[in-house]
Amino acid sequence: MAVTAGRSEVLIRQRLAALSRALPSARAGDVPAIHQARVATRRLREALPLIARGSSGRKLARTVRRLTRALGPVRELDVALLTLDEFGEQPDVPRGGVLALQQSIRQERGRMHRDMVRTIDRTRLDKLTEKLLAHAQKRDKLGPRPRTTDPKQLDAAHARAGRRADRLRASIENAAAIYLPDRLHEVRIAVKKLRYSMEIARELSGSRAMARIMTLKRAQDLLGRIHDLEVLIARTRAIQGSSNAPTLRISADMDLLVRRLETECRRLHGRYIATRASLLSICDYASGLRPSRRRASAA
Repeated sequence: MAVTAGRSEVLIRQRLAALSRALPSARAGDVPAIHQARVATRRLREALPLIARGSSGRKLARTVRRLTRALGPVRELDVALLTLDEFGEQPDVPRGGVLALQQSIRQERGRMHRDMVRTIDRTRLDKLTEKLLAHAQKRDKLGPRPRTTDPKQLDAAHARAGRRADRLRASIENAAAIYLPDRLHEVRIAVKKLRYSMEIARELSGSRAMARIMTLKRAQDLLGRIHDLEVLIARTRAIQGSSNAPTLRISADMDLLVRRLETECRRLHGRYIATRASLLSICDYASGLRPSRRRASAA
């Protein structure tokens, strides 16, 4: 007779499956696969505290975090190259500056890709899978029947989402309505973490509601775009000021590109300002799901 997996096991299996599918192609340098693998590690990290605690949980989290950090720099360079392809096709952006940047970034990507491969090769995905599933199955044994909602685990997920919502609200208030890239980056990180935590709460509860999660995803994409453009601006300025600085003509082309990128950042910031009310409403919703102190202490 087949044993039905519990919700914790299903939660972990889904995230491990996404990582296992993407990682081989990511190792080979495939651009979409690198992004998919990185997202899979982030989703896995968000689920970990609900199934593994203590020193064992922290060790597993460090293993997954190393993968995230190895994939991140390559993904960042891939986005920079895609952005340059996009802006390079626009008539008001000189090609000379774009080509010089692309050459520099491709060289750096080669180095980052080699570092990423070494980290992937050192990660024993089979061992990681075995340990994670063991923790998930142990957690399921503490709850009710398989495939039924565990109130304690759902309360923990809601509490975590509530804390994420508090951080997002504080980040939004700190960013205010002024264009400050560092503060907007903090909002982006907080949006992303709240989204992943709400995804888990949704799965554990068996809900099909997606509207709030999709709003968070759109805000994450918007803020991510601003961050990517700012990173490219900083990278361009760094190349201009380096010992291998381009010629004056190419540097002038880069100046024009930077101005075009800055204009786009301001335009996208206006769109973000229009989404703040919706984001704060989601924060209120997530905070409201948090279990009361009396209920939490009883659990």
